[in-house]
Amino acid sequence: MPLSDPERINAESRKPRIVELWRALAPLKSVVSFMNTGAHPDDEHSALLAALSLRDGVDVSYACSTRGEGGQNNLGTHTGAALGAFRTAEMERACDVLNLRMYWLSQSPDDSITDFGFSKSGQDTLNRWGHSRTLKRMVDILRLERPDIICSTFLDVPGQHGHHRAMTQIADLAFECAADPNYTDSDLTPWEVRKVYLPAWSGAGQAYDDETPPPPESLCVSLDAPDPITGWSFAQIGEQSRSCHASQGMGVWVPAGVERNYPLHLLRTRVDGPEDSLFGGLPQRLDELPVLSAESALSRAQRHMDAAIASFPDTAAILSEACAALTAVREAIQLCPAELVPEVMHKLTRKETQLSRVIRIAAGVEARGRVADDVIPAGGASKFETELFKGQASKVEIAPHLSVGWQHVGDALHLDAETSSSDPYPDCYFPDSPTAPCLDLTITANGVTTRSRLPFEVTPLAAPARAVPLTQDRFVLNLKTQAQQIEIDLSDALRILPDLHLKMPEGWRCEFSSGHGTLTLPNGVAEGLYSLPLMSGPEPVQTYRLIDAPHITPRLLAEPAQLKIRVLSANIPEGRVGYIGAGNDQVGHWLKQVGVDVTALEDDDLNHAERLAQFDTILVGVFAFKMRAGLLDALPALHDWTHAGGTLVTLYHRPWDNWDPDRTPPKRLEIGQPSLRWRVTDPGARVAALKPEHPLLTTPNRIGVSDWQGWKKERGLYFAKSWDIAYEPLLSMSDEGEDPLTGALLAARIGNGRHVHAALNLHYQMDHLVPGAYRLMANMLTWRS
Repeated sequence: MPLSDPERINAESRKPRIVELWRALAPLKSVVSFMNTGAHPDDEHSALLAALSLRDGVDVSYACSTRGEGGQNNLGTHTGAALGAFRTAEMERACDVLNLRMYWLSQSPDDSITDFGFSKSGQDTLNRWGHSRTLKRMVDILRLERPDIICSTFLDVPGQHGHHRAMTQIADLAFECAADPNYTDSDLTPWEVRKVYLPAWSGAGQAYDDETPPPPESLCVSLDAPDPITGWSFAQIGEQSRSCHASQGMGVWVPAGVERNYPLHLLRTRVDGPEDSLFGGLPQRLDELPVLSAESALSRAQRHMDAAIASFPDTAAILSEACAALTAVREAIQLCPAELVPEVMHKLTRKETQLSRVIRIAAGVEARGRVADDVIPAGGASKFETELFKGQASKVEIAPHLSVGWQHVGDALHLDAETSSSDPYPDCYFPDSPTAPCLDLTITANGVTTRSRLPFEVTPLAAPARAVPLTQDRFVLNLKTQAQQIEIDLSDALRILPDLHLKMPEGWRCEFSSGHGTLTLPNGVAEGLYSLPLMSGPEPVQTYRLIDAPHITPRLLAEPAQLKIRVLSANIPEGRVGYIGAGNDQVGHWLKQVGVDVTALEDDDLNHAERLAQFDTILVGVFAFKMRAGLLDALPALHDWTHAGGTLVTLYHRPWDNWDPDRTPPKRLEIGQPSLRWRVTDPGARVAALKPEHPLLTTPNRIGVSDWQGWKKERGLYFAKSWDIAYEPLLSMSDEGEDPLTGALLAARIGNGRHVHAALNLHYQMDHLVPGAYRLMANMLTWRS
């Protein structure tokens, strides 16, 4: 739906014209380009990029290998490709703050370059991504963007995340390969990056533990002075950008006057000039480019750009100077000799785009486009309308710039029947040049005509023609507790495709009534994972998920419509379980699926002893001590309930999730950091039982080798580092070549009750229908004596 008036007002208030104009003028100062490289959205050096872009006018970009699919999620339960699409959208909003051009090595949800989970090895990461594939993508990106400087976010040292190490290695290799005409995996024109820098500081902290000291400082980029128009420091602007990574809990308050400087180490260079600044030895202004045949035009363009900056905030003067500068730049483009096109043409065309933006803002042109529907199915249509104010321009034309298969007919946008679904993983994003569908503006001012692109208020998304909504697509059937039937709801899907049916194994039956179905499995059905495609006639259909939140532009993730059903056998606890969730896991849902009597507890329940006394076990979900405001206040009551005879189970938390080792658990329990040292990243790592006859490993399900098979992503993370003598470690495991860790599963008797702390990644395994996770969780909830 289009934005409401309050939403439109709020969006407008975040972009005052005076600030937008000041920031649009900054790129006219410089022709230098700087690329930061990293492995995840949120790895970028936001404060440094803010200063280079908004203060120095440098053309900044960020090359990121993965979409962060394997990360955690502070905002909900999206994982995998859905989380990757969500974090892609967050990264784009972060780019908007910094005017940061974005490139992704990973190009689709099934790309081998993916965030497969935490890694401790750069080489293992590249083996899994595909070394040649990763290098090719990085070379392609360098040859497309053609940066003068690249700088990795992290060092390639032991103790650092393997994904970070891999990207630092690849950036170094790509420096040579991008310039090599004999590197044939890329068919793009070679490009010589002039300099490669590394951070001259350690990346050690809460998560990482760099084992070797950083390289020596070659120079330092100072961020001391604030932005003169907003008054914000560049550290503050950097955090405004970082706060867009809300799913990762990014964004910290920076008090006024608090800055940091950036020491950098020069790793490689192709320039002879002095290393007295980041830009030493490079052409820094338009009139320093080596285009002798266009020297006069470049000099005129630079004079007019300087004058435009000096005229701020006089919009009429800025408009006049920017139009004159654009005319001179276009003359230089025409005069540029063919042999210099690979060297400078990208800088000239970027100046053309940047000046067009200045002209639009200085002229006061306001343009908006909106579509009645956020999602348009292939073969469908939606009403399209625009809003236009030409300001000081003499003429403005607006039209939709559309993707293949989209058409503008009358007052609507129409999609052909074969139109492809919107891409949830676009491989680039440029804040000043959005891709289709968007708006095309043709502006004439002072006799100069420019073209600009602007995004829709809400970018419309194309959905598959034969797509149905699924309220739930994964199910668990527990042979120990359930009749061999599963209730499914396809009412919304059947309204769209009345002939919808399931393709089922032999002996399975499904009967529908008013869209609600009963799926009956045959007697003797084997344990296992079953996939049941949804069909319309003989053809499979698709479903899609709309990935949306107030701080992002929506994404659409289309995939085959199918139901996944895990058939397993797990004895479950007979008592009542209270669940304190925080919206970061679906454990309560899955426990109900296998037959556990589980009740979600609200904050008001936690401080009432008579309410807590109704439960035999209380389960505290992932991150709940951080996300549930009332939980910390309820700790005394929760501890009293435990001492009186209850079983308290806590799932993994991070040290910064309000986990006080002496106050949060009933007895002292410290979570280890840096986290790299206190996790097992190999999901197939061998697990040894330290106390194989402990009730948590025997009752009501005997945990064996098969229960540790089929795990995804990792064994666990944020393991306990030290604990009170009351706790017993029950498991031992490690990544290859490392000492065993024993803080994955701890059990303690607390008065007449018990506390179980599990740093195993159980909620993720349950989401992915791993049977051993259900059986072990049942044991944790069952422990009574």
